[in-house]
Amino acid sequence: MDVVYQIVVVMPAVLLLIPALISNALANRHLPSMRRFSASASAAALAMALVAAGLLVARGPLDSIFVSTTSPLPLSFGVYFDSLAAVMTVLISSIGFVIVRYSLNYLEGESTQGRFLRWIMVTLGSVMLMVVSRNLVMFTALWMMTSFSLHQLLTHYPERTWGIWAARKKFLISRLGDAFLIAALWLTWNTFGSLEFAQLFAAAQSMHDSGTSNGMTTLIGVLFAIGAMTKSAQVPFHSWLPDTMEMPTPVSALMHAGIINAGGFLVIRLSPLVTLSQLAMDLLLIVGAVTAVMGAVVMMTQTSIKRSLAYSTIAQMGFMMLQCGLGAFSVALLHIIAHAAYKAHAFLSCGSVLDRAAKIRVESTAPIRSARLIASLLGSVAIAFIIAFGASWLFGKLIEPPPGKAMLAVILSLALAQLLWTGAQTWAMPVFLRAVGASLGVTIAYYSSLALIDSVLGASVSHHVTAASPWHSAIVWLVGAGFVAIFALVALAMHYAHAPVVQRLYLHAANAFYLETAAQRMTAWIYRKPLPRY
Repeated sequence: MDVVYQIVVVMPAVLLLIPALISNALANRHLPSMRRFSASASAAALAMALVAAGLLVARGPLDSIFVSTTSPLPLSFGVYFDSLAAVMTVLISSIGFVIVRYSLNYLEGESTQGRFLRWIMVTLGSVMLMVVSRNLVMFTALWMMTSFSLHQLLTHYPERTWGIWAARKKFLISRLGDAFLIAALWLTWNTFGSLEFAQLFAAAQSMHDSGTSNGMTTLIGVLFAIGAMTKSAQVPFHSWLPDTMEMPTPVSALMHAGIINAGGFLVIRLSPLVTLSQLAMDLLLIVGAVTAVMGAVVMMTQTSIKRSLAYSTIAQMGFMMLQCGLGAFSVALLHIIAHAAYKAHAFLSCGSVLDRAAKIRVESTAPIRSARLIASLLGSVAIAFIIAFGASWLFGKLIEPPPGKAMLAVILSLALAQLLWTGAQTWAMPVFLRAVGASLGVTIAYYSSLALIDSVLGASVSHHVTAASPWHSAIVWLVGAGFVAIFALVALAMHYAHAPVVQRLYLHAANAFYLETAAQRMTAWIYRKPLPRY
């Protein structure tokens, strides 16, 4: 039965990686066969991922070696399958199945569809095998393989000059992330004498219990954190993501619903190591907060649907990294799942947004007086805080609350306040009551989902949380105050949209605060080639 368990766990990735054995020309030449195989293999991968999850429930985690070697390093090739890996394999295979089916219609009739399907499958297979990797060497190699196969998709249309430049920028940032990951891998070997996850997690647990972390473990955590930031488009490594919007829609969906989550998965998987470094946790918290705020502000100023979705992803990934910085890994995993499902749907359906918008009749309304606007805002905020903190208190009574519970409740309150304010500005009681009902529904769904994910992830070793230092707690509350300040500024900007200072801020935000321009110039300097003209 263990052999069957091993085969079921590894087979989804193996099926998806089979196209790596053929050439682009062969894939294009035998397109009907390639289309049939892609559809069948993606469906089979999803089915086997679900079976593997069922076996995990029935038989427990799997830590299995297929091939081992003692030279030049004691390494093994195998699978490490726990509740975290099960959740990610089901998520990836589900999203992958949808994207492959969409691609069959999206590129139908193109002579290079076989090549495209080939690299879509290889990318999905690399990610699938990465999440069940047994050690850091496998993980790092597949991390790099994922980046390489994604680069083939980003350069699918060589005639799109800006798309090629975006791929070059992504290539440079990915190589930087690889360097951080390889450096962390080397230091981990020198510090712990092993690269196997099971042994590393046991050693990290021992260090947590004895409080014997040192400067080397601090540096290892920081390197892993920065490596994750490059993959998940955190400031200042974010500029590649909006520039890749010229790529085919399935590639955009694959990046935003799948690849972009790899950084978060890295932090969650290696949380026993990362939490040994308080500096790494602080870095994740601060950079995640800055990325979330910057991405949200820029998103609201973009006129392109795809660029708006790109900055939405940047903001969401920033918030996910913030949650990791808090040590709220269950919350971060829930965020990954919800964001992947939402963003896959958003990209695959964005082509019909304009058609739907054209059918919507917009009627002008009279401006609302300042007194009413402020009253509705304050009332919405008060009700939102009551809902969010009441649910947080009840949730904390039922199960162990996540780290940073108060700050997460504050941020949830601000999100609910925006929903309530939209209804309150109408000054129509039925509309406002519906907004209150929607807020209650969102809150209940959020905390119920969190309780479920927390119970699932609780069975994994990658769920380690340490007590926060006073300095870390101060950073948490400073970040929370920053979110409140940004909410207030956005509310004021909506009312005083014609004020000169607001218009100047809008102009800077529309240009993404010129960080993309700086990244483009640096890319041109490295490649020693001029930027293409629009």
